[in-house]
Amino acid sequence: MSKVATRDAYGQALVELGGQYSDIIVLDADLSKSTKTAKFKETYPERFFSAGIAEANMMGVAAGLAAAGKVPFASTFAIFAAGRAFEQIRNSICYPDLNVKIAATHAGVTVGADGGSHQSIEDIALMRAVPNMTVLVPADGVSTAHLIKLAYQFAGPVYIRLGRTKVDTVYQKDDFFAIGEAKMVRDGKDATIIACGLMVQEALQAARELSLSGITTRVLDMATVKPLDIGAVLRAAKETKAIVTAEEHSIIGGLGSAVTSLLAEHHPVPVQMVGVRDRFGQSGDPAELLREYGLTADDIIAAVKKVISRK
Repeated sequence: MSKVATRDAYGQALVELGGQYSDIIVLDADLSKSTKTAKFKETYPERFFSAGIAEANMMGVAAGLAAAGKVPFASTFAIFAAGRAFEQIRNSICYPDLNVKIAATHAGVTVGADGGSHQSIEDIALMRAVPNMTVLVPADGVSTAHLIKLAYQFAGPVYIRLGRTKVDTVYQKDDFFAIGEAKMVRDGKDATIIACGLMVQEALQAARELSLSGITTRVLDMATVKPLDIGAVLRAAKETKAIVTAEEHSIIGGLGSAVTSLLAEHHPVPVQMVGVRDRFGQSGDPAELLREYGLTADDIIAAVKKVISRK
């Protein structure tokens, strides 16, 4: 199975979109080689602007471009996009509901050796909390390409969370995607794993291994964390009666919080959350960090067995 980093797929999708639509403008904060927006710069230099190490200013510029009828894609690392520029995103982009796309790369602990200062595990929580913001977390290169194009067509602010490390290819190029809709990538009756980002590949691996012991597990790719696909979550709760959430993010405020809040209000069932448990990241190899923070297929398997026992 081929592996592609979602940031690489983003860079390629931008180039393709740039050839189709002349209103796309790309901005970056001195990290274009890492975020892969350099590909757009090489192809359409007149529509690329470097803001330097001034992320807050970049978001303000993006807001101005959107107000003038352009469709800006603003990129930097997730820790700087969601963290350093939070006020500008809130007040200059989301408050006036402007058509800005924020594609933030290097999210989660798989940033690796850069360490805890650069491993954003709070960005989904921050962006979920802002009114008018749509939050996308694609699982692989194929879904990234589709969701970037859908983000362009979508009217309003969008935050797209992308990763540094290469991940398994989950989808075929002709698969259908829609903002606001979860994708069932595997069906099962004993429990449901709701995952986003690279945790979708871990969820699928967990489901395959669980099937060897007779446990069938539904896997939902919740690529749109906000707005949450309420119908898919409630169907899973009613039909499988047990839920595990899996995310490369803090369990505080992320996908797990979104799912549990919904279920507590509408259809309570046992839930186990797989995610970072109120800790900062640290420097290390991405695979080692996934094990350290309990973000592997084995951790999901343990959570599924525990949640089934609570039915």
